[in-house]
Amino acid sequence: MTAQKMTAQKMTAQEIIAFIGNAEKKTNVKVTFEGELAGALPASVVKLSNVLFGDWKDIQPLLANLTENKDYVVEQDGRNSAVPLLDKRAINARIEPGAIIRDQVTIEDNAVIMMGAVINIGAEIGAGTMIDMGAILGGRATVGKNSHIGAGAVLAGVIEPASADPVRVGDNVLVGANAVVIEGVQIGSGSVVAAGAIVTQNVPENVVVAGVPARIIKEIDEKTQQKTALEDALRNL
Repeated sequence: MTAQKMTAQKMTAQEIIAFIGNAEKKTNVKVTFEGELAGALPASVVKLSNVLFGDWKDIQPLLANLTENKDYVVEQDGRNSAVPLLDKRAINARIEPGAIIRDQVTIEDNAVIMMGAVINIGAEIGAGTMIDMGAILGGRATVGKNSHIGAGAVLAGVIEPASADPVRVGDNVLVGANAVVIEGVQIGSGSVVAAGAIVTQNVPENVVVAGVPARIIKEIDEKTQQKTALEDALRNL
């Protein structure tokens, strides 16, 4: 069992809502400054040489007390954020630069998260599954093992209303590029969702669906399996 599996517990919609609602909202910044700081730093601010890390509300007053040049540059990527990004250091998966993954996400062994993917709080990604470039997994969306979510695809998330069901994708599923799976839809294991399809109803196992709205066009056959086979080498660490 990986460290991430031990720390990211499955959360209900109500638990996620409470987590966000009760979280301290932060505007984390990195400030590079010239000159000297007067006075002691609060415990919430980290200083490395002439760089400060912390919440803007804690750092801003310090900058007013700079001596000498009083020049500084502020870098930030959020404002009053309730959910930090996931600490990826303990995850046994390949995560490429530019992927945005929020806290309380589960990523199992040998998964692959490509550049530009966005994965929201409460999502779960099974072992060996690839989330391709620009794909979006909404809150609480679940993808099983050895599946592929294509570039630009959207698995709609559900945090509110709390009573709604999230998207669930089974094992060995291929969701084509730019496909959209609507809230509450379940995709059965072994199925294929064609590129650009919009899936509004549950999909059984081992079928191919296509179109807007998506409809079953055939059952999985040997030719389809060959065309949609995954490459294990891409999942090696």
